Amino acid sequence: MASLNVGTGLDAPVSNRTEGAAEVAARVAQQDAAPGKGKAAAGLASGVEKVQGFSLPKVAASRSAKEVLSGALDLPDIAEASFGAGARQVPKSVLETVHGPDDRVKITSTNVYPWRAHASLLITARDGSMWIGTGWFIGPHTLMTAGHVVYIKNSGVPGRDGFVRSIKVMPGRNGATLPYGSVTSSNLRTVQGWATNGDEEHDYGAIILGTDLGLTTGWFGFGVYNDATLTASVGNISGYPGDKPDGTQWYAARRIASVAARKVYYDIDTFGGQSGSAVYRIVDGKRYAFAVHAYGGATTNSGTRIVTPVYNNMVAWKA
Repeated sequence: MASLNVGTGLDAPVSNRTEGAAEVAARVAQQDAAPGKGKAAAGLASGVEKVQGFSLPKVAASRSAKEVLSGALDLPDIAEASFGAGARQVPKSVLETVHGPDDRVKITSTNVYPWRAHASLLITARDGSMWIGTGWFIGPHTLMTAGHVVYIKNSGVPGRDGFVRSIKVMPGRNGATLPYGSVTSSNLRTVQGWATNGDEEHDYGAIILGTDLGLTTGWFGFGVYNDATLTASVGNISGYPGDKPDGTQWYAARRIASVAARKVYYDIDTFGGQSGSAVYRIVDGKRYAFAVHAYGGATTNSGTRIVTPVYNNMVAWKA
């Protein structure tokens, strides 16, 4: 099997598990045999999902999974573990925010594509604390998310930092309803830039499942785009925010505000719990991610841009 390109330097992959070549080859063969379902589901020509009630705004301690799913307990956003009270504060970055009127719309048909390709995440940290986040399929057994979802950095809490203990993945979750069940994984990825430096420009990671659940849910494409393409694009974000009823999925979209070498900025309403969501564009009815949502700000939220080293890691992690 030909070797897969991976990032180097700050984009050098970091894993809590080592896989053998035979295991990777078997997964590559499975992936090539079955390309995911639902990838061509149509969106609007405007680049915005067709969601009832949404129109593109004008530019301007230990808890059980059963308790969480029943709505008995509210869990904090995983971003708070690395950036919240008592943790190191990242300059120029705050938790995800809603700016002005809340434009988000609830997704009720979470069992259809593309909504089922998004997953609610229940994260158990090394110290047993529990958190929430969002992930999205990029292949049969791989979800992308933020680096701080899979690896807690500088929390200030003894025994909490490092790769989390496990993540329960619940695709298309709708409150207490799990249309595709759940899969728990402890097979996680991030990169040196996040794990070693806590660098927000390298805040991305992946969850590798032991099953091919993505063959049922479908997945997102992803790509590397130049500045002009991105600033002319509408960004779409859907995920599982903590300020809404437990485990419900919410969507919003708006044109991209600006880009930097490794960041994308947008005035799309989000909230804690949506860390790790896809920021994607719709092209010819297909969805292509170009950033991983991770941060908020006073006037814009932002995500880690998919540039060539990020793309290469995603391809390798998808294999």
